[in-house]
Amino acid sequence: MIISRTPFRVSLFGGGSDYPTWFKQFGGQVVGFAINKYCYITLRSLPPFFAHRHRIAYSQVENVNEISEIQHPAVRAVLAEMGVDSGVEIHHDGDLPARSGMGSSSSFTVGLINTLLAKQGRMATKKQLAEEAIRIEQQVIGENVGSQDQVWAAYGGMNRISFLHDGSFDVAPLIIATERRKAMIGSLMLFFTGFSRFADKVAAKQIANMDNRRAHIHKMAAMVDEAISIMSAPVDRPLDDLGKLLHESWLLKRELADAVSTPEIDEIYQAAMDAGAIGGKLLGAGGGGFMLFYVRPENQAKVRERLKNLIHVDFDVDTSGSKIVVYEPNGLEYS
Repeated sequence: MIISRTPFRVSLFGGGSDYPTWFKQFGGQVVGFAINKYCYITLRSLPPFFAHRHRIAYSQVENVNEISEIQHPAVRAVLAEMGVDSGVEIHHDGDLPARSGMGSSSSFTVGLINTLLAKQGRMATKKQLAEEAIRIEQQVIGENVGSQDQVWAAYGGMNRISFLHDGSFDVAPLIIATERRKAMIGSLMLFFTGFSRFADKVAAKQIANMDNRRAHIHKMAAMVDEAISIMSAPVDRPLDDLGKLLHESWLLKRELADAVSTPEIDEIYQAAMDAGAIGGKLLGAGGGGFMLFYVRPENQAKVRERLKNLIHVDFDVDTSGSKIVVYEPNGLEYS
């Protein structure tokens, strides 16, 4: 049995500039961090005593004989691309719900690739994991996804990710004083709206509208530099500036496509602001999922009470990225 653990992520600024159609022309950058909430992928060879050859368990259970019969697009693509020819059982568990703006789909893909490589006796670098996940999601499956989620999942940490014109990326860890970093994370609150969405559909509208929103995306990418200057500044620069920048970014993001926000999301956002939040955003492409707010510690009880019908999630930064947490290869193969 082999088990991988892969983090979800919080993207703070620069989203939209990580789509290949954008950064291959203009370049792109994002800033954010992976969190200590995870996607777990368990893999074992399936004993040859069943009517089916492969078993995949996630929100539903698939028992199939051919890889081509698998309905889960990432599982089907990864198994086919990696040339799996023996029966396998794959089980997914997640700390957070799918389709919620936390990069869960890419965490799944990265974790599955990592697990299958371990089964083959191969240890991939973080860069290899991210690049292969990007290739599979964008080119093999053909999803409307950017390139940041796969990098967060593979690398972990708090980083600036730059996307270059040639399609490559660069990951630079943020240098932030320990106390300021602690204060920043302590000022962020994460809430689940209670409804999920299919990011691919929302992202498709954003991509189709990019030419009409070019100035917006340039501004959102430029906010990455401003955010990093706030986070790494001496203590005399107020961290509240980060919350104000989040609010400014959210106003821009809402205009990228009509599906980014909804009346329900706007109502949640305004309720948090009325209770003392300085700024916030909906995570992911839009339409639902998790919302992040910057709230001074003294006002967090008020925000939590105002949003008491939503699930509040405590979190910290993950520093390891995708990793194999159980590796017991003996007994994996059957003849």
